[in-house]
Amino acid sequence: MSRVVVTGLGIIAPVGQCAAEFFEGLVAARSGIRPVSPETVPLPHSLVAGHVDFDATRHWPAYQSAQFDRATQFALAAASQAIADGSIQLSEEQSLRAGVYWGTGLGGATSIEESYRNFFAGNGRVRPTTVVMGMNNAAAGQISITHYLRGPVLNFSTACSSSASAIGEAYRAIQSGHADVVVAGGSEALITLGNLNAWDAMRALAHADAVDPSRSCKPFSANRAGLVLGEGAAALVLERSDWAVRRGARIYGEIVGYGNASDAFNISKPDAGGQVRAMRLALADARVLPEEIDYVNAHGTATLVGDVVETNALKEVFGTSGRRPCVSSTKALHGHLMGASGAVEMVASVIALEQRIVPPTAHLDAPDPACDLDYVPNEARRLDVRAVMSNSFGFGGMNAVLVTRRYQP
Repeated sequence: MSRVVVTGLGIIAPVGQCAAEFFEGLVAARSGIRPVSPETVPLPHSLVAGHVDFDATRHWPAYQSAQFDRATQFALAAASQAIADGSIQLSEEQSLRAGVYWGTGLGGATSIEESYRNFFAGNGRVRPTTVVMGMNNAAAGQISITHYLRGPVLNFSTACSSSASAIGEAYRAIQSGHADVVVAGGSEALITLGNLNAWDAMRALAHADAVDPSRSCKPFSANRAGLVLGEGAAALVLERSDWAVRRGARIYGEIVGYGNASDAFNISKPDAGGQVRAMRLALADARVLPEEIDYVNAHGTATLVGDVVETNALKEVFGTSGRRPCVSSTKALHGHLMGASGAVEMVASVIALEQRIVPPTAHLDAPDPACDLDYVPNEARRLDVRAVMSNSFGFGGMNAVLVTRRYQP
């Protein structure tokens, strides 16, 4: 079976709009979370979100960008960055074995909401492009078209684990010989009136911190109050290691393990059992012992139940004594990008591996006694990172875990 390496990274996120800026922001604990304007969401209380200041016209002419949903705009920008970063140039024949594996929770939610709101408000007919802009596979299709990738193109929608599942399945496709190179990742754009109201109705969202709204997302903290929605996209170029070595590519790391397991428990409440199985499957696939993992990028959404469940799952996998990995959640800074979170956090994990720096869990001033692992509070840590695990756990009990290690020829 082929070995699979990461050779290109691209990202559009609240903390930064390229991989270097993004990771620098994480290390500096620079938050991309800010209040949502009342004009956007007229609610009786304040909400915050990880918003991206994205100017689509810097990437495409206005007439062209208007054909893409915001989530697709993010996707195309991140994928183009990753392809350029990886110096990917394919022949006509090679394009037949180059694919796109993409993840999203709700696809073109912005286009659908805007079109239907206008229609029901009596402001005219539905926009003719609503279907092709709003469909879940729009981003994957547009990446394939733009970059002439004619191999397998698949879209994954497993809630918050969507893009992690996409990366894991891309890894398997290359490993088993079904593709040679895949652009894998995810995108999401859910900061809209309808989506924010829906999430707030579930009582899942954190409201603005009274002192500093940028500190509203507090994973593993005793005073955490819920998740914060974010938006953006992240893409990774995965390819066969022999291809990468032969062309002299920069190799960020090697994906060695992927585990996917269902809680089969509750549609919205997480269960440690499924998370444990996914982590153990990823370790077994990687042929890596628990004590060989140096860092875990946690799912860590800052919900009251979820953070404790993940803590307990990590303890079961890595033990309660002896050598255990340090753990952090970068969602404190960029928010929860739902279907794109796994890819965003995989970018963070891969750069942490390469640069030997673990990003912190920001705003962790008052740790929850029930969350008593080494969560790298507030300050980044220099560490000889050799192997990294990235956790993504979605509604529906759908869990995806990825293991990456330094590439050794």
